[in-house]
Amino acid sequence: MTERARTEVEEPGPDGGPPAARSHPATSPRGLTAAEVAERVARGEVNDVPVRSSRSAAEIVRSNVFTRFNAIIGVLFVIILIVGPLQDGLFGFVIVANTGIGIVQELRAKRTLDNLAVIGEARPTVRRDGTAAEIPTSEVVLGDVIELGPGDKVIVDGEVLETDGLEVDESLLTGEADPVLKKPGERMMSGSFVVAGGGAFAATKVGREAYAAQLAEEASRFTLVHSELRTGISQILKYVTWMMIPTAIGLILSHLLTLGLPGDEAVRRMVAGIVPMIPEGLVLLTSVAFAIGVIRLGRKQCLVQELPAIEGLARVDVVCLDKTGTLTEGGMDVNALRPLGGADPAYVQQVLGALGASDPRPNASLQAIIDTYPADAAWRCTRSLPFSSARKYSGASFNGPDQEGSTWLLGAPDVLLPPRDPVLAETDDLNAQGLRVLLLAGSARELDDPDLTSDVRPTALVVLEQRLRPDATQTLRYFEEQDVAAKVISGDNAVSVGAVAGKLGLPGADDPVDARRLPGDADAMATALDEGTVFGRVTPQQKRDMVAALQARGHNVAMTGDGVNDVLALKDADIGVAMGAGSEATRAVAQIVLLNNSFATLPSVVAEGRRVIGNITRVATLFLTKTVYSVLLAILVACWQIPYPYLPRHLTLLSTLTIGVPAFFLALAPNKERARPHFVRRVMRYAVPSGLITGTAAFVTYLLARAYYTGPHALPAETSAATLTLFLAAMWVLAIIARPYTWWRIALVLTMGLGFLIVLVTPWLQRFFDLKLVGTTMPWTAVAIAAVAALLLEFAWRWVGHRFPS
Repeated sequence: MTERARTEVEEPGPDGGPPAARSHPATSPRGLTAAEVAERVARGEVNDVPVRSSRSAAEIVRSNVFTRFNAIIGVLFVIILIVGPLQDGLFGFVIVANTGIGIVQELRAKRTLDNLAVIGEARPTVRRDGTAAEIPTSEVVLGDVIELGPGDKVIVDGEVLETDGLEVDESLLTGEADPVLKKPGERMMSGSFVVAGGGAFAATKVGREAYAAQLAEEASRFTLVHSELRTGISQILKYVTWMMIPTAIGLILSHLLTLGLPGDEAVRRMVAGIVPMIPEGLVLLTSVAFAIGVIRLGRKQCLVQELPAIEGLARVDVVCLDKTGTLTEGGMDVNALRPLGGADPAYVQQVLGALGASDPRPNASLQAIIDTYPADAAWRCTRSLPFSSARKYSGASFNGPDQEGSTWLLGAPDVLLPPRDPVLAETDDLNAQGLRVLLLAGSARELDDPDLTSDVRPTALVVLEQRLRPDATQTLRYFEEQDVAAKVISGDNAVSVGAVAGKLGLPGADDPVDARRLPGDADAMATALDEGTVFGRVTPQQKRDMVAALQARGHNVAMTGDGVNDVLALKDADIGVAMGAGSEATRAVAQIVLLNNSFATLPSVVAEGRRVIGNITRVATLFLTKTVYSVLLAILVACWQIPYPYLPRHLTLLSTLTIGVPAFFLALAPNKERARPHFVRRVMRYAVPSGLITGTAAFVTYLLARAYYTGPHALPAETSAATLTLFLAAMWVLAIIARPYTWWRIALVLTMGLGFLIVLVTPWLQRFFDLKLVGTTMPWTAVAIAAVAALLLEFAWRWVGHRFPS
């Protein structure tokens, strides 16, 4: 085993003072040798937790094949195969085809997600043979020395070896929001993440033995749950299941005992009454629509880590944006250096170079300084205080060429200086131009002094220019047009954030709010959030509180971010969106990762979600109209004590032409309708009247046909007339749902009508489906009844739309 480094550690200052500074380690563990790694791999001591973004192929097949309704339909199919004829079992072959389509589409989505997950996978830095290198998470072995920096996620359990101001947030595991300052020898828990500083730890538990292994596996798994669409469909299917049982019993008993039909005929009529009650294709089309959405978004380098996130983002009405990395690009440039109080510019540049060299994991601001002011080897860092989003500053102590024990701080001027300091007036002017300003200040105190920021000496202002994302203006305008409120929530100076947002044309950016003045009460905070648009100097905990306050007001909240200070808010938001170049911790908790780091991808995700929601609502109405008229026909048949008017083959033909085939195309069509809540209520308020009208029209035609036709061959003629009415009425429902019309929607409806016409005029298809219109009186009567039903359907749809506007 490698030798543990000895590191000087000091306690945090009392009374809530700044976390203690850390001395740089005297030695560093070299990590495992190649031979030791091979030995551990051979023993199976590898981090073999399957981190994947999609279900396995076996799970996909199992979830599509072994469903409740496939089991019911499978039993009914076997019964029909026994009593015959085969054409009455066509519904079984349709289910097989549908299941196959669902499996193929989900496997395609799995392949897309798995490929994207490889791109966005975390690669920890591990020391082996004294050299640090990035490796896949799955290749970490027991005893590996893993380096950590701000934003890194702790992937396995371990023991701290080195610390350099290492602060770890364990809130995702313990619920405690305060960062924990780690010392050598203390435990590291997988699932936590680094908020400040750096260090290294040795892996003591890997794979499924790690504390948060199962949690991490479940969090990153492709899932089909927690969706209003899927929850609503499950609720509908539960009710349908309970209706099927008494309906089946009633149909078989009435046909056998009351009507005295032969057993095989009674069974066929019972199956015909039960099968159309099952909206089996609705579950399939929902899964297919989501899977196709994943594939489409994958082509745009958007990784959907949780499938319902496509739907969820389409439902949000507030999107909270972190400025840095979202509205602006990650990098910055030094715009100007303004010495204060007669400070020597050359000396100031030396200090800045030394501060840059003191941080092994610089953030974007410090990286800009490093790129501009190279370090002077004469400056030796003795202690350092890493930057923290909660503190808003960093610091270091040096043995410089001119003085001993100098301490320097670099951070937000309005945090380091008292409220009325004259330097703040100059910084306000710069902030108003959208520039970012950092204060370089000297201090006579030690870094672990609780009053470190008291009596600092302002030495220089470092003016940084942020790079605006060229696509941010268009994206913000899109959200405004879609009635989605955009809130910019940033840890930077409020005036500076407001100026940046103003350049991008965000309404309300001219009145930024300093979050330090926000009330602590959740209701009062929610009011301030409703009224304001831009918020600056927001702490990580405040971001979380803001999300909670908006949710308490009934808002669906999306949060975007890329930094470690965004993790808590991303986790609590309804939808978390992380940038691919962001910290490992943000990518781990977000439902959507924009691998191309483009904020402009979000409208595509919203559009994809709206397509899924709008189209599934459309096709669900088709399926549930069939369920309603099937239940109605079964009830009416039982009340009138007459044979069920249809055979399974008739309803298979009608379902295929009026629902199955058109629903597949409609479910995947473009749709820009805004997402609306209450899926079940919205579907049923159209499906119930449509089903009642359609079923009543078909039954009236059947009763008239029974009175009109006589003789031993009357039943096929009666069934054919009733089938004609049912088809025409169902086609009108399809024609309504297909609106607004486009050329392909009109062609789709006409093609389905042509398909039924071909069956009616082709002799062998007439025999196969047992359909033949006899005479002219009843067929034209069936058409007339269908026309009346069409008028009633139009009236019902218009009345429902007027009575219950969306």
